[in-house]
Amino acid sequence: MTASLLAISGLTKAYPGAVANDDVSFDIGRGEVHALLGENGAGKSTLVKMIYGLVKPDSGTMTLHGAPYAPAEPRAARACGVAMVFQHFSLFDALSVAENIALGMETPPPMGDLARRIRAVSETYGLPLDPDRVVGDLSAGERQRVEILRCLLQDPRLLIMDEPTSVLTPQEVEILFSTLRKLTAEGVAILYISHKLEEIRALCDRATILRQGRNVGTCLPAETTAREMAQMMVGTAITPPTRAARPLGDVALEVTGLSLHSPSPFGTALKDIRFSLRSGEIIGIGGVAGNGQDELLAALSGELRSPSDAIRLHGTPIGRLRPDARRRLGLLAAPEERLGHAAAPDMSLTENAFLTGAGREGLVTRGFIRWPETEGFARRIIARFDVRTPGPGTAARALSGGNLQKFVIGREVLQRPEVLIVNQPTWGVDAAAAAAIRQALLDLAAEGAAILCISQDLDELMEIADRFGALNEGRLSEIRPTAQLGLDQIGLMMGGAHDMEVAHV
Repeated sequence: MTASLLAISGLTKAYPGAVANDDVSFDIGRGEVHALLGENGAGKSTLVKMIYGLVKPDSGTMTLHGAPYAPAEPRAARACGVAMVFQHFSLFDALSVAENIALGMETPPPMGDLARRIRAVSETYGLPLDPDRVVGDLSAGERQRVEILRCLLQDPRLLIMDEPTSVLTPQEVEILFSTLRKLTAEGVAILYISHKLEEIRALCDRATILRQGRNVGTCLPAETTAREMAQMMVGTAITPPTRAARPLGDVALEVTGLSLHSPSPFGTALKDIRFSLRSGEIIGIGGVAGNGQDELLAALSGELRSPSDAIRLHGTPIGRLRPDARRRLGLLAAPEERLGHAAAPDMSLTENAFLTGAGREGLVTRGFIRWPETEGFARRIIARFDVRTPGPGTAARALSGGNLQKFVIGREVLQRPEVLIVNQPTWGVDAAAAAAIRQALLDLAAEGAAILCISQDLDELMEIADRFGALNEGRLSEIRPTAQLGLDQIGLMMGGAHDMEVAHV
């Protein structure tokens, strides 16, 4: 690590009713992997948007390579050698890898030359990728390679990465880390945002911690425990989830021979899915994104219809029932995509609480919405799950991703489901919020609910699940007790090693 590449001094950005960043100062050295940590709403997103030219600071200065730096737009940031890999992919499924990369370039070369450059750079950095493949046919890990290669072709000096391992298997994480180490050896600086603190400890040289918009300290991750970093983020000690011994009841949800085509041309068909879930039990379903997770939740929630006998709730066939009918019977679901699927962006939190809670919470009388009771339900969710918001009248899109996630999960948990299907319950939330959500799921199971938790966070599944299975190309592996599995075995299962001889290695 050499001299400072980017120096930030006194950056401040305020919005009506909130200060996102308050006099933030720190520097990033050449060849350094610098972590930016903080709980949801701490100001991380606003800060990197100012660095990348998406947001203009109210006050404060930045210097890059020792010269004043104040990008008016992302194009100006890229011209100065700053690139960013966003948490959510911005790719067109129907276009090829090369065509997607060309769209992100100011002056793309001829496609033949670009394809040769893609192959050369991908081989140099250990990210093999065929420039002619259609993006819709790529795995989530390969799609991330497209985003990274698009940045690398810009020859960046500072690379900002937002939750880069959220869709990767353990083996793919190691490949990514090897790539990042090659980049830092060439003097590239990396600003790394992640809620996975053990990854921070393994990869990052320094970490800056934000709390309520302010820089509350810098630490050396290799010399700081994950718990200590989490406490710096939230300001208090974090209590890990506790699993109480609980008896299992009868089979609540049984799936046999579930095969369905995906409604999306680039989706994944489900192939002969089979499992049974008992009351009081948590089954964890792992897998790299794009292997049938969305289709499985849609089939179980009723968004996709299936043969009647393929899904049974307490012995009753429900495969042909609509989502509202399944909710009345006690099967609730929380999808992965919170904004636009789990919540209507422009509706208030009160209105969003009504959308799924109307029946089970008794929010309608003789065809009229009971608005005081609906607002009360929203307030209970906000209080119980510590949703940081001005109030229940706030639009869903105004919340940070992590706070909206807490609201969505809380809305379903407080309706006391008999069976709950959740996809990515702690996606994008900080350590304290993740611990609270996991504890809520454990408590719900202790009260007798059956829970199917679909997640790409293997630590999460190992922490709360009684049994584990992996989805790969729409097929579900044998479901086994988590106590019998290690991360290497789980990684193999996620990669498609469904014959259990491999998993027993």
